[in-house]
Amino acid sequence: MKQRTWVSVLAILVLIAGVAQAGILENIKKNNEIKCGVSGKVPGFSVPDKNGVWSGLDVDFGRALAAAVFNDVSKVKFVPVTTKERFTALQTGEIDVLSRNTTWTFSRDVKQGIEFCGILFYDGQGFMVNKKLGVKSAKELDGASICIQIGTTTELNVSDYFAANKMTFKPVVFESADESTVMYDSGRCDIYTTDASGLAARRTTLSKPNDHVILPEIISKEPLGPCVRHGDQQWGDIVRWTLNALINAEELGITSKNVDEMLKSNNPSIKRFLGVDGTFGEQFGLTKDWAYRIIKLVGNYSEIYDRNVGPSTALALERGKNALWKDGGLLYAPPIR
Repeated sequence: MKQRTWVSVLAILVLIAGVAQAGILENIKKNNEIKCGVSGKVPGFSVPDKNGVWSGLDVDFGRALAAAVFNDVSKVKFVPVTTKERFTALQTGEIDVLSRNTTWTFSRDVKQGIEFCGILFYDGQGFMVNKKLGVKSAKELDGASICIQIGTTTELNVSDYFAANKMTFKPVVFESADESTVMYDSGRCDIYTTDASGLAARRTTLSKPNDHVILPEIISKEPLGPCVRHGDQQWGDIVRWTLNALINAEELGITSKNVDEMLKSNNPSIKRFLGVDGTFGEQFGLTKDWAYRIIKLVGNYSEIYDRNVGPSTALALERGKNALWKDGGLLYAPPIR
């Protein structure tokens, strides 16, 4: 048994070494596509329709990367990965980037060979209950049974919250979010807990969505963002600055509709952003108009937020913490200069 385990470990190390020999960007260009790990089952973030067409906030981030690298949003392959396999898929090169409602934590960033490249969505863990229970606050959940997906940050958050408030709960654990949702919908547990955005997404899949309410308390910080494996600074920079470009474009007022007109701007920040001045894209292996490509083909942060999870969508999420810093939110990107 020990020998078999060492063989498995050696196989993974060989895969990682093989990927590391050539730069990730070089391999991506050779393969003519970016392999982007996603959940594939979270409405508003990543889900395919009946024709296999993908949509969601995490999906649009993958398309933004394809726009930056290839000037073609179709050159990204979305690979569904579970919470259990997502980091292994990244480490072994099965995927080039993970864009899958994943919380940035110390342990993941330091111990698992993962490099987070920024925060795409500021979230926090919450609770959903059936209205018939008459619960108005999480402080009323003492003794409740709670559906929890194992292998996520939600387990520790729930334990900490209930201990801090001198309450008890009965955990009902499942391998996948799908199982948790089905069991909650069938009444197997009183409460469903996950990130607030996930609750909004999962509520749309319930048999009677309007019978359920998300409680006001947010019990944790869940900064969700794309990540890459450690060891390739160039690719990490590209992923990081693709996210920064989406945010900076909104702040500069550059949209997919006016980006061509913005090429004529005399604003130095806009000229640098769009590649009219400087060679910023060329400094990490792309073209000088890399950011122009992103906004032209995908849009800025506001555009992708509004069409996937915003107030006019089924999730109906206000910007809140995901508004720009100047609008009272937390979004803030370093400048391109």
